[in-house]
Amino acid sequence: MNAPITAGDPTSTSNEPELMVQFRDVSKHFGDLTVLNHLDLDVRTGEKVAIIGPSGSGKSTLLRALMTLEDIDEGVIMVDDEPLTHMPDTNGELVRANARHLRRVRGKVGMVFQSFNLFPHMSTRQNVMEAPVQVLGLSKKEARERAEELLAMVGLDDKLDHYPSQLSGGQQQRVAIARALAMRPKVMLFDEVTSALDPELCGEVLNVIRRLGEAHSLTMLMVTHQMGFAREFADRVCFFNEGRIHEQGTPDELFGNPQETRTQEFLSAVTQAS
Repeated sequence: MNAPITAGDPTSTSNEPELMVQFRDVSKHFGDLTVLNHLDLDVRTGEKVAIIGPSGSGKSTLLRALMTLEDIDEGVIMVDDEPLTHMPDTNGELVRANARHLRRVRGKVGMVFQSFNLFPHMSTRQNVMEAPVQVLGLSKKEARERAEELLAMVGLDDKLDHYPSQLSGGQQQRVAIARALAMRPKVMLFDEVTSALDPELCGEVLNVIRRLGEAHSLTMLMVTHQMGFAREFADRVCFFNEGRIHEQGTPDELFGNPQETRTQEFLSAVTQAS
C-alpha cells in the first residue's frame, strides 16, 4: 500500500456495513506477471455477482485471494465490514493479518471449486459433517442434522450413505455445495463449478445454485463461462480483463449493450463458440 489505512480512517469504508466484500487497490503478481492489477470491487450483502472474462484475466485469483489461498501483494480485502488480509495494530493502523485473524474472518467465506475434493473414504453425510465437527466444534448430532438438512436441500436426501465413487459428477458437486454451506458462510464463492461436467449434469448443479439464490440471502460470487446462466442468475456481471474490471453492469446492460470494445469481442467469441 502506498499510504497506511487505519481502522478508523474514512478511506477504509468501515462505515458501510451494507458492503459484504470489498477489494481496495488489490494487486497480485506471479513473478513478472500481474494477475490482479490495483483491483477495486464492492459487493453488497445478498448481491449475486457473475465474473466473466478470458482465461488469465484474474477471475479465479480473485476468489482464491478472498479464501486466503493466495496472498495479495498490495491493497486490502474486507469481508463483512472487517479487514480480512489485515488487522488493526495498537495504533489503529492496518498491518498484515496473522494466521488466527485470517482463520476467523475467512470463516465467513465458503468456496466450491471445479474439482469436488470429497473424502473418498467418507459417506455423503460424513463429508458434510466433518468440518462443522472439527472446525466449528458442533456435536455429531448437530452436525448430522445440519448435513441431512443441506443434502435434502440439494436433492440428495436419498444418497446419505453413498460414497463419492457411487455418485455422478453432478451429485458429487452438489455434495461439495452442501459441505460449503454447512459452515454457515455469509459469502459463497463458485469457481467454474460446472467445467468438469457434461451438459446434463451441468444443468442439475446450476439448478441447485439457482435455488440457493432464491431461498437464501447469501452473498454470491461466481466465476463462470456459462453466459446464459450468468445472465439469468446474477444481479451484476463483471467482465475481467488483464486483472481489472474492464466493464460491469446488470446482465441486460452487459450482455445486451456492452460499451467497451474488448467486452464486445469477448462476448462475440463466446457466442460463436457455443
